This record gives sequence, structure tokens and C-alpha cells, in this order.
Amino acid sequence: MKAIWNGVVIAESDDTVVVEGNHYFPRASLKADQFQKSDHTTVCGWKGTASYLDVIAGGETNANAAWYYPTPKDAAKEIAGRVAFWRGVEVRE
Repeated sequence: MKAIWNGVVIAESDDTVVVEGNHYFPRASLKADQFQKSDHTTVCGWKGTASYLDVIAGGETNANAAWYYPTPKDAAKEIAGRVAFWRGVEVRE
């Protein structure tokens, strides 16, 4: 699977975990120079508190376009160390 934004591949892996229709990529599969930490967080009742990353590609920034659970609840332990995308990031084979 590939995650693409603004014409740039920002993550690529053949080991994604799908939860609620979202592909969670291993953190190590992200192109590190295309991301910066965001202060934004949200809370999911069964997964825990999500932290966000801004995606930077093609000279533009997509704020909070990637999220991950630093310490997911037990029900979501399979996404520990993984990152998912939204806000126009295309995920495809």
C-alpha cells in the first residue's frame, strides 16, 4: 500500500492493518522528512487518545493529515506503532 499526497509518496508498506476502513502503516514506513509533529489530539472511546502529524509534500503542508495512537487501549493494540491518514491523502495499492 502507498499513501500519497500532493503527488508525493509519503508512506509505503505491504504490512498495513485495516481498522474502521483506514490503513494503518508501520511508523517506520513513513518518509520521515515529509512529517512534522502537531499539537492536535482527539479521543476515541475504544482506541484511546490520538496524536497527529502534519504532512509536508510538494512545498505544501496538510495540517493534521496523519494520526496515530501513542498508547492505544487494549482493544486497539494491533495499531500500536502505526499511522493512518485522511484529509486528501490517497491510500492505494
